[in-house]
Amino acid sequence: MIDSANPPANPHAIRRVVIVGGGTAGWMAAAAFARLLNNGYTQITLVESEEIGTVGVGEATIPPLLNFNRMLGLDENGFVAATSGTFKLGIEFRDWGALGETYFHPFGNHGHDLQGVHFHQLWLRERNRRPIPSVEAWSMSAVAAANGKFGRARDDAQSPVRELFYAFHFDASLYARYLRDYAEPRGVTRIEGRIATVDLRSGDGFVESVTMADGRRIEGDLFIDCSGFRGLLIEDALETGYDSYAQWLPCDRAVAVPCALPDPREPSPFTRATARDAGWQWRIPLQHRMGNGLVYCSDHLSDEDAEAQLLASLEGEALAAPRRIRFEAGRRRQCWNRNVVALGLASGFIEPLESTSIHLVQSAIQRLVALFPDRRFDPAERTEFNRQMRDLYEDIRDFIILHYKVTRRDDTPFWNRVREMSVPDSLARKLDLWRGKGRLFREGYELFTNPSWVAVCLGQGLAPEGWEPAVDALDEDKVAGALEQIRRGYLDTAMRLPTHGDFLRAAAPSPLAPTTVPTPSRPSDDWSGAA
Repeated sequence: MIDSANPPANPHAIRRVVIVGGGTAGWMAAAAFARLLNNGYTQITLVESEEIGTVGVGEATIPPLLNFNRMLGLDENGFVAATSGTFKLGIEFRDWGALGETYFHPFGNHGHDLQGVHFHQLWLRERNRRPIPSVEAWSMSAVAAANGKFGRARDDAQSPVRELFYAFHFDASLYARYLRDYAEPRGVTRIEGRIATVDLRSGDGFVESVTMADGRRIEGDLFIDCSGFRGLLIEDALETGYDSYAQWLPCDRAVAVPCALPDPREPSPFTRATARDAGWQWRIPLQHRMGNGLVYCSDHLSDEDAEAQLLASLEGEALAAPRRIRFEAGRRRQCWNRNVVALGLASGFIEPLESTSIHLVQSAIQRLVALFPDRRFDPAERTEFNRQMRDLYEDIRDFIILHYKVTRRDDTPFWNRVREMSVPDSLARKLDLWRGKGRLFREGYELFTNPSWVAVCLGQGLAPEGWEPAVDALDEDKVAGALEQIRRGYLDTAMRLPTHGDFLRAAAPSPLAPTTVPTPSRPSDDWSGAA
């Protein structure tokens, strides 16, 4: 609600924000602005057309989304129920290092550092001394996922359950609907219809307004482009340009289809990514269905064969016709150009191997709020936003390339291609340091922490030649004892947790999920169910 009697102290303040496009990106922006720009003078308008479909296959997330939901003040159990969501402890990778191999990339850390030495360095030396389990045995999230368990730590929890980090799987269309129901009562105005033209201001080429197919004209000070791959404002109108990552990420197609759950009572608390002959396949369990998709390179697989391959691998009955998607990995040269900020697919696309699509939307919103302009549009603010988003995209790009580059597969032309390709210098430096003594350094705005790099490198068989010399200063027997104590603590804690299905039915029941609520066996005082 705009309070005309309470004008802003800054006469140049943004009065009208226009979001072009709905879907997950548009309604995330609308909800965030409704919460953070509730100042009495900024009007937020979202324009979308029900005739225009959204991609809407991004159903897996990473832990930072918890911060976004908490910023909005959302009840987590209500959010999970409303979106038919499940909990996610990480990603299981099959056939990536070599055919027949499986590893797990968990959320959270591996074990605990000791006297300033990173845990994976301790593990590397211990593995050289004797046969020990994979590094996953020292991850609370990985151990819980392997046993189909889940629990939410209480604020005063003391056991290793505090180290169980999680995110969500959810129905993206239901999440957009949920955020719309949040945003509209808080003052966001939704306008239904198609945009016919984008009107630029003479002189500086800023977007002045958009004109609807029925002739309505919607003016704004700041425009948020959530129009998908097309980039109606950022590209069609402003011709911003696109930096392609296709030389390192050659997959350019996807086909998606939902299917019935193989076991509706016990959905897996993790995403699965299975490497295929010319790409990879995702498997995302929700409460009411399984999300499936095949990401592939059209140089090595036809659309028809990709669709047939996906349908043949489903674990349950297909619930819709397969949907084909075309894309080119990369990003806009500027995510913020003049008075337009692009979010979601309008800003760029990196294949969803590590579930980063929604995070890129969230991160851009947070950075825009931190650098929120006035109508003078200080170039320094725009430059800083673009720099931060560029660094974030390139960080994610390098981590996704890692999965392809360090494969040992040589069974198809596709895997030979990606194994033998040159990689960006930023990734090459990381790999050189890792190969020697397992060294990793996190810089700038990098999203993925050292444990993530450890999980993928070790999981795909890229073991370093040695370890840091500082490890040799630690007593071998004490280190071995500490490792065993940590490992048993994680396993014992995981086995006391309820199953993922039991937790869902107790804490966040969905009307589409089974309603019988069995009592979890061996409950722990450190986990909480219904809030």
